[in-house]
Amino acid sequence: MPTTEQEVNIRKLASMIRAIKIAMLTTVHPDGSLRSRPMATQETEFDGTLWFFTRASSEKSSEIKQYPSVNVSYELAEEHRYVSISGKATLVHDPEKMKELWNPTYRVWFPQGLEDPELTLLRVDAQHTEYWDMLSSSMVQLV
Repeated sequence: MPTTEQEVNIRKLASMIRAIKIAMLTTVHPDGSLRSRPMATQETEFDGTLWFFTRASSEKSSEIKQYPSVNVSYELAEEHRYVSISGKATLVHDPEKMKELWNPTYRVWFPQGLEDPELTLLRVDAQHTEYWDMLSSSMVQLV
């Protein structure tokens, strides 16, 4: 079965962000300003969707409920990797998915672990992506 261009693009992005543990998530604040904060990307194969753990009552969660358009950026400067992913964010409370993605190191932020009532997932479905291609000194856009 032939590979579609979209599948090739997703594999390319997956390989570019695989080793980058921390992303910058940008949301829209109610006053219209942009807010960015570091987020730990979950260790799952990128298929066009990114997953993060967050607090249900956090400021970013409130912003996402009001303005679901977000940007997630990745950078690995020593390897000249720069990736920008724009998409729609949703808050998901799915105990099975949380269990699948959970890592004990997250207890630093969520001491009660999977039993933490504030624990929720942030799902970002990519809509537009681009990365810096050092060889051609240009941005490559992928949909």
